[in-house]
Amino acid sequence: MSSLSPRLQVRVQQKQILTPGLVQMVSLLQLNRLELKDMIQAEISQNPVLEESGETGEELTPEELQPLLEAERVADPADQSILDVTSGPVEVDVSDGAYATEGIEPAVAAAAEFVEASLGPAIEAAATTTVPENPEAPAQADPFDEIDFGSYFDDYLDPGYKSPASENVEKPSFETFLSSPVTLSDHLHSQLALVALSEEVRDAADGVVGNLDENGYLLSSPDEMAAEGGHSLEDVKEAIRVVQTLDPAGVAASDLRECLLLQLESRGAKDGLAWQILFDHLKLVETRQPKELARLLRRPLEHIQVALDVIKHLDPRPGLRYSGPGARQVEPDVYISKDGEDYLIQVSDDDIPQLRLNPQYRRMLDREQEPNREVRSYIKERYASAIQLMKNIEQRKQTILKVCQSVVRRQLDFLEYGIDYLKPMMIKEIAEEIGVHPSTVSRAVSNKYAHTPQGVYELRYFFSEAVQGPGGGATPLLILKRRVKKMIEEEDPMHPLTDEQITERLQAEGIEVTRRTVAKYREDMRIPSTHQRRVRS
Repeated sequence: MSSLSPRLQVRVQQKQILTPGLVQMVSLLQLNRLELKDMIQAEISQNPVLEESGETGEELTPEELQPLLEAERVADPADQSILDVTSGPVEVDVSDGAYATEGIEPAVAAAAEFVEASLGPAIEAAATTTVPENPEAPAQADPFDEIDFGSYFDDYLDPGYKSPASENVEKPSFETFLSSPVTLSDHLHSQLALVALSEEVRDAADGVVGNLDENGYLLSSPDEMAAEGGHSLEDVKEAIRVVQTLDPAGVAASDLRECLLLQLESRGAKDGLAWQILFDHLKLVETRQPKELARLLRRPLEHIQVALDVIKHLDPRPGLRYSGPGARQVEPDVYISKDGEDYLIQVSDDDIPQLRLNPQYRRMLDREQEPNREVRSYIKERYASAIQLMKNIEQRKQTILKVCQSVVRRQLDFLEYGIDYLKPMMIKEIAEEIGVHPSTVSRAVSNKYAHTPQGVYELRYFFSEAVQGPGGGATPLLILKRRVKKMIEEEDPMHPLTDEQITERLQAEGIEVTRRTVAKYREDMRIPSTHQRRVRS
């Protein structure tokens, strides 16, 4: 019998592992223009080797610094010349207007030499000049009075020394002019501060504002708010009445009917025809029955239509304008423009910081100049990280450019004639064409926008599955939804199309869809059902 015992076994195995550089490249690829800009700024603040190209210094490319990252560094005459420039003394040529920028002492010494060389004879002549015997004779002009030393220092010692008259006044920062978005609660509280209320009602009003949802409706009943806040029921009802008089009109309502009635009351239309329709016959408004309303209210149909038009322009969600996410900031990552018969594609990187490597750290990689191994190892690691980042940014740009070139070749009709000529296109097809994985294409088009002759569109907008059927192979699902919407817009309001009738029309055009699919598309576009769209006579 063999005994069980732990043993070590060595196996050779192959498996895919994402290196840190590959992880960074994948992360960069899915960033849009604004996110990439923020990411680069963060890297510049963390990596001392990286800096923007607009700063003073010497341009060094990753190819020039690649030998420094190897284990055994090969001596290069070009490297020595750069080290001599960065580590040697700085020469000041006064005749060319040059000066030292890292301190004022070299410039002061050069200025002293210049004054001594140019004004030495005049100084000696002034020292040996005797006072004339005749006191009435005009005295010789002092040579020092003819020299404007303030102008001299301003011209030759800038930016080291500045006279007080030439200093710039510090301007306020840009953050001073920024403002935070106003929420519904802030907007209501600012109005409550101007209303004269008792302390009990004011506390209850604060509780009412805190019980509003994002649409402006009350989440709790008056009894519940009174019990939770420790207020009397009369104070809570008075607080609700006060909040309902604030802007926007319709807030603090318990249901849709009350919300719309509050808006009519704020317009001075209380007890009018629109008020009566909402108060007594809201269901008939939802089902679109103007003739039935005219019969019940004994009013002409024209008056009913005018009242319904007023109701149509009321806001069922008055608080959403303050509670919503607000406008989304979009900047195109790609610009597609037509030049003659061809289309030009340009990846936008105007305001993205252009990176370069700081030459001051380069000499630290030399063993002779930097005996501290820990410092040299840290600088070497930072240089490797900086070079990898610069390469990944360029790789991101080239990948997005290749994807957009393939999209333009397939969507020429869309760019020329508009959205109705959009063709089906899958991410897998683009990936096979440019020779990358489909996930790479998916990241390249994620959350990125293209400025085209037809407007600004998200890059994912161009990818859509084809519809089944002999006539649907060249029709994407997006265009199919537009056809369904157009059919409904052109229907007879007295006899609206059913989902089955829309399905039959599409099948007659060679597009194989089911009634359930048409109903799903209609619901996605928030189009009411046939019964709700029908206008009864």
